[in-house]
Amino acid sequence: MHFTSEERHILRIVQDTLPDSATPYADIAALTGTTEDVVLNLLRTLKTGGQIRRFGATLRHQQAGYSFNAMVAWYVEEGMDVDEAGQIMAARPEISHCYLRRNCMDWPYNIYTMIHGRNQDDCMHVVQELIKQTGVTQYDILFSLKELKKTSMRYF
Repeated sequence: MHFTSEERHILRIVQDTLPDSATPYADIAALTGTTEDVVLNLLRTLKTGGQIRRFGATLRHQQAGYSFNAMVAWYVEEGMDVDEAGQIMAARPEISHCYLRRNCMDWPYNIYTMIHGRNQDDCMHVVQELIKQTGVTQYDILFSLKELKKTSMRYF
C-alpha cells in the first residue's frame, strides 16, 4: 500500500501515544495540517481494509501493579486439538500474547503464552487453571528477570 506524505505523517503520530485531550483526532489534524475528517477517514479505511486490526489503549501492566510476567511454553501433543487449546489460553484476561509456533529439535513446545500477575503465585494459578481447562500438562515457565525493551512497532 502506498501512502502520501500527509498519510505517513498521520500514521507516525497515531502509532505513538495519542494526544491527551477531548479531541485527539482534531489535534492530530492540526499537527499534520489537515482536517479531522481526513484523519478519521484514513483510520477507518485502514481498519476496514484490515491493515489496522484494532485501535485502543495500552495498559502499562507494570505501572498498574502487574509486575510479574511468565512466558509459558506449552506442548500440545499430537491428537489434541491445538487450536482449541490456544483459544482457551488466549481467552484468559491475564494473557496478553498467545502464539502457535512450530516446535523444533529438542524443544517440543508449540504454544507460547505471556501471563501477567501481581506475583509468582498469580501466574502459577493461571497455569494450573489452564492445565485443568485444556488437558495440556507439559510446559516450561520462563519468568521475566528484567525488562530490557518494551515499545510498540514503528512503521513510519
